[in-house]
Amino acid sequence: MALTPDSLLALLASHGIACETFQHRPLRTVEESKALRGEIPGVHTKNLFLRDAKKTLYLVTLSEDAVVNLKGLRAPLGARGSLSFAAPELLMEHLGVVPGAVTLLALANDRGHQVRVAIDSALMEAAHIGCHPLTNERTTILAPDALRAFLALTGHEPVWLDMAGGAAEPAPESASAPEDGAGSGN
Repeated sequence: MALTPDSLLALLASHGIACETFQHRPLRTVEESKALRGEIPGVHTKNLFLRDAKKTLYLVTLSEDAVVNLKGLRAPLGARGSLSFAAPELLMEHLGVVPGAVTLLALANDRGHQVRVAIDSALMEAAHIGCHPLTNERTTILAPDALRAFLALTGHEPVWLDMAGGAAEPAPESASAPEDGAGSGN
């Protein structure tokens, strides 16, 4: 059974993963989210739930202003064939969220490690990163170390992307990769 927003926040707290959560009206787009700047700190994210021609699922998390070229993501993700947006039913089945609430924190619901995750390494240079806690009516702010702890907790080892200039390339090994190598690959 999928976690609820409250059970997710309780999971973070029980594992000592520091965060701060803000309540707000539902946000379905980056543009709606930008209207709250000044009220909610940190870099905010854009999340893409994708699948390739072989039905491999990917969660790609970028800065909200990142320009995305799906063809450019294929090689760094190791995708086979073209990438497309996955169906909302797959999103609910694997991450327990609906469109408009896609988030890195939904990886807590991917207990079978069916979703591969990729993160723009530039996000990890920010003091705080904003993610929805399984609902688009809240934003949870985490420091990069807290996000790394969350990924280790869920057992997801991301592919680190370098999205500078709109081109996706694997980030250099030393660039913002988790220092402890935590997590079991998926």
